[in-house]
Amino acid sequence: MIRIAAVGDVHVDKDVVGRYRPALEQLPDRADALLVAGDLTRHGTVDEAKCFATEFGGLGVPVVVVLGNHDHQSDQEQQVTEVLTDSGITVLECSATVLEIRGHRLGIAGAKGFGGGFAGACASNFGEREMKQFVGTTEEISARLGEALRSVRCDALVALTHYSPVPDTLVGEPLEIYAFLGCYQLGNAVDSAPTALALHGHAHHGSERGRTPGGVPVRNVAHPVIKQAYNVYQLLSESVDAPLVPA
Repeated sequence: MIRIAAVGDVHVDKDVVGRYRPALEQLPDRADALLVAGDLTRHGTVDEAKCFATEFGGLGVPVVVVLGNHDHQSDQEQQVTEVLTDSGITVLECSATVLEIRGHRLGIAGAKGFGGGFAGACASNFGEREMKQFVGTTEEISARLGEALRSVRCDALVALTHYSPVPDTLVGEPLEIYAFLGCYQLGNAVDSAPTALALHGHAHHGSERGRTPGGVPVRNVAHPVIKQAYNVYQLLSESVDAPLVPA
């Protein structure tokens, strides 16, 4: 069994440093890796990235993250990525990594993702140049995520995104903003590979559990949804849902 701790939308700044750390320091006894589903910072500045690295770095387990829309706000995403990488945190963007865990290979493919909506209520690559650019971005990111997922050779495969691949985990959010919270193309990417679990954030008022059309379990790990420092999920097990751990 592989145990994955996961959270998203922690929005770290100076005033948040120290809030998560007591629970995070217990991770080596509770999980084999920590995955963070974007919105690591409030405004995507280098200083905030350093705060995140202080809070979430050096935990005794591998930390793998994707960026979220907040992490792009200041147009410093490359510098933010460098700060995190220099701190030993793995940042994925349409890319993948493999962790060796007690004789098992855990594959993680990640991307921020993008919006666009879901079957029956989605934007289409038609009309004005601006709309085609919007949907084109969604299609490109999703296609590259699918390629990253299919490239991994592992015992258990996880998709990590910020935007949601399914509408199930958006229940609780206004229907009018679903198109800005995720897209069906990400779900297609997840289903294009033998994915065991998909994790995302972004939907603060959404629901935790869903499934892709292909049956892959999806979990919304946004901090306002899970209401603790992280949830733990199990792979190579009968159920992905571990008993809730106070954190």
